[in-house]
Amino acid sequence: MKQIIIIGGGAAGFFCASNLDEKKYNITILEQNSDVLQKVKISGGGRCNVTHACFDPRELVQFYPRGHKELLSVFTKFQPGDTMEWFDHRNVPLKIENDNRTFPESNSSQTIINTFLNEIQNKNVEVKTKCSVKEIEKKDEKYLVMTSLGDFEADYIIYTTGSSPKSLKIVENLGHKIIDLVPSLFTFNIKDELLQDIPGTSFENAEISIPSLKTEESGPLLITHWGLSGPAVLKISAWEALSLSKLKYNFEIEVNFISRSIDEAEESFQNFKQSNPKKTIGQAKIFDITNRFWQKIVSVSKVDLNKQISNISGKEMQMILENLCRKKLKVSGKSTFKDEFVTAGGVDLKEINFKNMSSKLLPNFYIAGEVLNIDAVTGGFNFQACWSEAWLIAQDLNGL
Repeated sequence: MKQIIIIGGGAAGFFCASNLDEKKYNITILEQNSDVLQKVKISGGGRCNVTHACFDPRELVQFYPRGHKELLSVFTKFQPGDTMEWFDHRNVPLKIENDNRTFPESNSSQTIINTFLNEIQNKNVEVKTKCSVKEIEKKDEKYLVMTSLGDFEADYIIYTTGSSPKSLKIVENLGHKIIDLVPSLFTFNIKDELLQDIPGTSFENAEISIPSLKTEESGPLLITHWGLSGPAVLKISAWEALSLSKLKYNFEIEVNFISRSIDEAEESFQNFKQSNPKKTIGQAKIFDITNRFWQKIVSVSKVDLNKQISNISGKEMQMILENLCRKKLKVSGKSTFKDEFVTAGGVDLKEINFKNMSSKLLPNFYIAGEVLNIDAVTGGFNFQACWSEAWLIAQDLNGL
């Protein structure tokens, strides 16, 4: 029987093993950590954001800053609907939330982990943890995998290591070109009076732009202890990962906290002023934001919170609206988004055959997952790329 060695016991590695034909192959997974499926465990706050309910491949690829072109053919063969069906067949019902993120109904990532562990147990897949791969050598028709637990021989290698520099070095030594790694999906560190002392304040739909890069994003926004986070920030950090790395994470952003133009906001302000002349500006509920944030906006605009709204001057109103709709903030640094660290960079996509995820340079060598120069915004998309790529590898090796 031919020997398949899967290097990396994460999402792509396990999904591939779960779909391989065990009657054709001996399958071994090598994982350097003491636990497998670590990212699956912590994803979605421990609930595991399995995929995203977007069933049109052309629409789906729009969520991938790097890899969208290549993934189109991949997703036409296996997309989120197929992922949901795969789990459904294994009695793991998934649920689609309002934002289309998809989770197990159990709300526990352990359900997903147990499903994989069952699958590979049924297929007699051997898993070796604390097994660190040091080097891979091509040896005649086979591969020699040198590890901390001794040497292994393989007819086929499936390389799903994630994007650690060490694992990229190994595949680079075999001849693959590596695109430099830079962080993607990160939050912005901002020290500004407006954001101080109100962590946890959130906005349902805000707009963020980076004027120097002529780019903007919209979506939910969150004030944190160190600055700004939330989908709007994470999306812009993913799309501009390379540019922001070149700027060394020092740049200016402009935020519209209410996603309305100054003119529209002014109209609402004037209407409120006419109907509630005696209210103080601090008590005014003009816009759909928290009272704490509104009072912060008024204070930062140097307007007395106890001033009656009828006495607010045009200049004061403009100051308030500028801070609300066109607030300029200086970003100085980034923070990793939870533990769901994602990188841009990895194996150059030109060297991969996306019909089956095989290496164009190495025979019987497949590559999938985050080790490739593919990454997505947050919402289950990174996992979906892993499932789809791994599925193609298994189909190819199964001869289907």
